[in-house]
Amino acid sequence: MSVDLMTYEAQFFGFTLQTCMLRIYIAFQDYLFEVMQAVEQVILKKLGDLPGCEISPVQVRKCAEKFLGFMKGHFDNLFGKMEQLFLQLILRIPPNILLLPEDKPQELHPCSEEEFRLLQEEIEQLQEKYKTELGAKQALLAELKEQKILQARLKQTLVLFDELENAGRDHGTSDFRESLVFLVQNSRKLQTIRDTVEREGRRMKIL
Repeated sequence: MSVDLMTYEAQFFGFTLQTCMLRIYIAFQDYLFEVMQAVEQVILKKLGDLPGCEISPVQVRKCAEKFLGFMKGHFDNLFGKMEQLFLQLILRIPPNILLLPEDKPQELHPCSEEEFRLLQEEIEQLQEKYKTELGAKQALLAELKEQKILQARLKQTLVLFDELENAGRDHGTSDFRESLVFLVQNSRKLQTIRDTVEREGRRMKIL
């Protein structure tokens, strides 16, 4: 049996050619066996009609099996030649013949191996460019997300300052900024006093 897969022909016909040839081989072999069985029955019947025949059915069976082996050997040899003839000259599709639907674009727009190689290189370059642009886009989206978060926090801070300024006005403070500066200065003074008290406390403990 042939070892050439002939994948293009298999796509076109819808079945593998090796499977087709195998089924033909099995069909011929089965027919040969049936013919030999019929011949054996005819021989036994003819021998049964001969008076004083000393040939037994066992001998007829052995002779039939021997002849069947002889015929099968010749059949295998002939079928091998027939298979090569079918696969190489009858069922094989020439490489310059395009029959599948997906081959239509290639048939309408043929290109050489060099052109095909250049197209592959261009596709690879476009893929790399797409990956680079996609990475840049993801980085920009991440930065935009961070900017939105910072903008929301800034807005909250401005709202807080507005609320504090309104509260200052309600309690008679004319300028919120001056009050904030005064508050910061007092906080620093309190921090200084606290540090001084802590140092004096540590010194008294040492004494």
